[in-house]
Order: sequence, then C-alpha cells, then structure tokens
Amino acid sequence: MKEIASMHHVEFSYDMEEEESSPMSTKALNNASFTLYEGEWLAVVGHNGSGKSTLAKLLIGLMFPSSGEVHLFSERLSEENLWETRSRMGIVFQNPDNQFVGSTVQDDVAFALENNGVPYDMMVKRVQEALEQVKMKDYINHEPHHLSGGQKQRVAIAGALAMHPELLILDEATSMLDPQGREEVIEIVKKLRSEINLTVLSITHDLEEVLLADRILVMNEGQVLMVGTPQEIFQQGTELEKVGLDLPFALRVSELLRATGVELQGNHMTEEELVNELWTFHFSK
Repeated sequence: MKEIASMHHVEFSYDMEEEESSPMSTKALNNASFTLYEGEWLAVVGHNGSGKSTLAKLLIGLMFPSSGEVHLFSERLSEENLWETRSRMGIVFQNPDNQFVGSTVQDDVAFALENNGVPYDMMVKRVQEALEQVKMKDYINHEPHHLSGGQKQRVAIAGALAMHPELLILDEATSMLDPQGREEVIEIVKKLRSEINLTVLSITHDLEEVLLADRILVMNEGQVLMVGTPQEIFQQGTELEKVGLDLPFALRVSELLRATGVELQGNHMTEEELVNELWTFHFSK
C-alpha cells in the first residue's frame, strides 16, 4: 500500500515560562510513530491534552518536530517543501466561522484556486464541481453568515476539494456542530470516500465518526497508545477507560445485557447492529 503520511519517532515540546527565571517544557509528543495509507480513513482519538492537536499541527507544517521525522507523499516535510506539500492536502478546522474569507460561497471556495493562479474558466468549473460534491451548489451565491454550521463546514470541505487534494485532514471539524450538522459532514466524508477514494485523517471526539474509520489511532500523554481497526481497539475496553475514553454506546449496552444473562452473538459497535440482533434472535421469537 502507498504511504500518504507518516511520523517516525517524533518528539515535540511546548516551552512555557511561568516566570522569567523558571522555564518549563511540556512534551506534547513523545516518540510518536504511525503511518497513513492511500485511500484509508484514520481517526485519531484521545482525551484533551493527549497530543492530538499537536499531531495535526506537525502534519500540516505549522510546527516542526524537536526530533524525529514527518513524511508526506514520500518526502520528509521541511521548510523548503512546505508550500508544495500543503497544496496537495485539504484542511478543515474546528470553528466554521473562522474559515471564511469570501463574501459569498463561490468566492470562498475559489479563494485558494485564485491564489494558486488557476485559470478563470478552470476555476469556475472546479468551484461548481466541488460544491456539487458536498451538495451545496444551490447555495453558490449565498453569503456564508446565512448558512448553518453544518453547511459552513461543507463549504469549507468544498474549498479543500477544489484543490484536488490527495489527503483531507479534519481537525475536530464536527465538534462545534449540532447533531444534524455533524451528520451532514460525516455523510459527505463517507460519500467522498466511496466516490473518489479520498484519504482522510480525522481528529475527533465523535464516536460515530470513529466507528466509520478504517483504523483508529489512540493517543495518551503524547504517545501513540494503540492503532487498529475499530473492532480491535474497542476490544481493549479496560485500557481505553484507563485513559479516559468511552466505549461506543451499543457496546456498553451489549456488555450490560450479557451481564444480565442475555445471549448475544457478537460485539455490536452500532445501535443498529444491536437492535437488529435483539429483534431477530429475541423479540421475534
């Protein structure tokens, strides 16, 4: 499989000074290593302060590691290749309102294309195609402040897609949205993966989003604690609870039902799976 992004024994510390004579150093990443492959959806989870946001900042070159290496598209990330590397990825951040620079949806999606010197006719085509992909073409002339939170994030994703990225990074992109907005964004990501095989790295607290990923990377105190499929990760319930992470609701209910004597056929990650088994094997009898 082709590697899209990776970290190799990365260390990073934030230097803080409570007083001029008392410097402190906080290690945000500690010997962190992982690999993201082409076409994969990797979800990064961990409690607040575990190093998730630092990992994202290093991946997009906002900061560089104290030691170790960050690789993107088979090259070590450096100040020399930073801008070329960024042009190959799309990034959607947490706050929808902080990402708009255009007075209309069309202007906003076109902003990066214009800055990169894309010819006008091609720019118009790419903007329309990107908005079509996120189901926002009907809003092309709308002002951003009239949109809902979910719609704003879909426009932000369209701005990234217009650049034809090889990697889409979602940095807590659903955390400030209401349930409908979160569902809108997650459905768009699912659609893009099925249609264009987009590689996705999402940093998230949303378990629904996590369960859709191909693999999960769990962080704790700046370290990569474990990496695996959702099934593999959530079998480690005791370890997850130790680092302040919850199990999916359906899995917790499954465990409670088993404790009361209900026989279940498997470990159910989603409410739909659990309800289907309960109906099929128990309530339908």
